[in-house]
Amino acid sequence: MDSSLQALYQTVLSRRDEQKEGSYTCYLFAQGLDKILKKCGEECSEVLIAAKNGKNEDTVMEISDLLYHLTVLMVQQGIRLEDVEAELFRRSAKTGNLKTFHQVDHNS
Repeated sequence: MDSSLQALYQTVLSRRDEQKEGSYTCYLFAQGLDKILKKCGEECSEVLIAAKNGKNEDTVMEISDLLYHLTVLMVQQGIRLEDVEAELFRRSAKTGNLKTFHQVDHNS
């Protein structure tokens, strides 16, 4: 498969395996899971803010940042892009999949 996400994933994999001086991706791997998770959370918040502000070009940039950081997380955790794609494909085959939420007794 040839896609931008596949190319990104391969680049992140190569940065994990071959440390490159000055690489932000290498920096994230060196800092570890907590830093990667923090960046994912920050970028998610920035996507929400950009979307709320209604400027699509800003929202696209923030979504791209989030996808990058999620890709770093995937590589750090050993999650293959193909596995995520397979899950998305599996979900796309579902119809009538409105989730029913369980009721929680807040009094107990």
